[in-house]
Amino acid sequence: MGYNCEIRHSAYIRDNVIIGDDVVIGNSTEIKNSILFNKVQVPHYNYVGDSILGYKAHLGAGAITSNLKSDGTLVKVKYGTDIVETGLRKFGAIVGDSAEVGCNSVLNPGTIIGKDSIVYPLSSIRGYIPEKSIFKSNGEIVERK
Repeated sequence: MGYNCEIRHSAYIRDNVIIGDDVVIGNSTEIKNSILFNKVQVPHYNYVGDSILGYKAHLGAGAITSNLKSDGTLVKVKYGTDIVETGLRKFGAIVGDSAEVGCNSVLNPGTIIGKDSIVYPLSSIRGYIPEKSIFKSNGEIVERK
């Protein structure tokens, strides 16, 4: 754990977690097998499992990184029309630097959010969202200007 972190009540930090400087881990947030770079904020009711959150990434209240497929098969990452095999049973999300994920959103296993992107609240995402994009609740992706 880095310097100047804020760990709020009822936070649950499990095994294999690396936490950078100036990170906020909020109440009722659980983290396992993950890397949180400097200035990440997961301030309340978040689950971060088997994931990487980049510099200044922020998850809104109740946003989760789902790390296990319901059918138990290995996680694949969808990148346009390509599918990348991870060989992993558990793999959550990679959230780029300064990305913002809206409240109560679910990043399904194998999701990658590009840096400086925004995800609208109540979104369910699977696959790749390019950097400097906005993912709207209806699944539409537009360029962030």
